[in-house]
Amino acid sequence: MSKQSMREEAERLIREAMARKPLVVKEGNTRIEAICGKCGAPNRVSAERGVTRVKFICKQCGHKQETL
Repeated sequence: MSKQSMREEAERLIREAMARKPLVVKEGNTRIEAICGKCGAPNRVSAERGVTRVKFICKQCGHKQETL
């Protein structure tokens, strides 16, 4: 199977799937990679949609702070 025929088949399958059921795009929470201001440890913080600053506690040293 050549690349062109594989590409055409993939496009056909996508069109059939979209015709059968409409696609739904959902917006979820944002994940922020924050660095502790005290010890420098990386922290992964989850933020709600539209929120820019999130309070979190460092997982290593327990320092309370906010993301930027």
